[in-house]
Amino acid sequence: MGSFPVKKRAFYISLIVCIISIVFLFLLQYTKLQWYEDIFIVILFFLIIYFFINSSFQNFIEKQIEPIYKVIHEVPSKDKKVIGKIQDYEKDITDVKKEVQEWANNKTQEISRLKNLEQYRKEFLGNVSHELKTPIFNIQGYILTLLDGGLEDPKINKLFLRRTEKSIDRMISIVQDLSSISKLESGEVKMHMENFDIVTLVNEVFELQSIMSNERKIKLLIDPVKKPIMVKADRKRIMEVVTNLVTNALKYGKREGFIKISFYDLKDRIMIEIKDNGIGISQDDLPRIFERFYRVDKSRSREQGGTGLGLSIVKHIIEAHNQTINVRSVLDEGTSFTFTLEKAKLL
Repeated sequence: MGSFPVKKRAFYISLIVCIISIVFLFLLQYTKLQWYEDIFIVILFFLIIYFFINSSFQNFIEKQIEPIYKVIHEVPSKDKKVIGKIQDYEKDITDVKKEVQEWANNKTQEISRLKNLEQYRKEFLGNVSHELKTPIFNIQGYILTLLDGGLEDPKINKLFLRRTEKSIDRMISIVQDLSSISKLESGEVKMHMENFDIVTLVNEVFELQSIMSNERKIKLLIDPVKKPIMVKADRKRIMEVVTNLVTNALKYGKREGFIKISFYDLKDRIMIEIKDNGIGISQDDLPRIFERFYRVDKSRSREQGGTGLGLSIVKHIIEAHNQTINVRSVLDEGTSFTFTLEKAKLL
């Protein structure tokens, strides 16, 4: 009866139960049995009916649930064995709704993730083309002007050649940054771990950025420390991280503001905080701040220079160290980036 529809199945079950009942009543009325024999017949009748209905229901339920299990457990249709063969069908009926709901939720999340990835891919391609289009068009304009006679004009030939060189440098920076991100994501770039003093590194970054900080009248501050703070990391890459974060804080900081770097001991890690009182970042922009080419203020960002890939590189470098980076910000009040590094184990 495995292939019978529900109504036909119910009809046959009712018919068989009816026949068995008639036989049972006949035995009770037309046979002279002892009381214990009557009890035996009653029990036998009950067991026959129970096992028959149980077998029929189990067979029916398995046929209905099996396709669902094949879908949610991704069992090939040719495979007749279902994962976790439904033997205790009562338990499976109780749990099947939960399993199907979990499967549906997982598929919904997967579809949502794929949609987000597709949207991200479209935005990324659009951003790449836009970022490369600007310097390419600039180069084209300068060269066409020089070819149309500007090359012989001493007033503009060197000027346009310098501008062309600047646009080429920008294109090279974009390609190099994209290459760096790709290598970091693929694990091609290996971190060269060493022990070093993070405070000394911060002082070196501040020294390199002193000209820009003086021009913008932004103070560069370090929380006082009594002794060197030794960490284990790739010094060159962490130098890149701190430089990038400090440079961003200088570009978007308020005149006569400050940038302060503090250090916190977290047992086996050191947390570094880079805080400023600049223009801040809106709460809507914060979740996307580490995306490639994402700019909070697109017009101002391009005026300040850069490729729009700096924070993405920073995040990948920190994650390559198996550490974390976070950002907190309040619009018009300032921003705080914090990241962790492994504490050096000194002998």
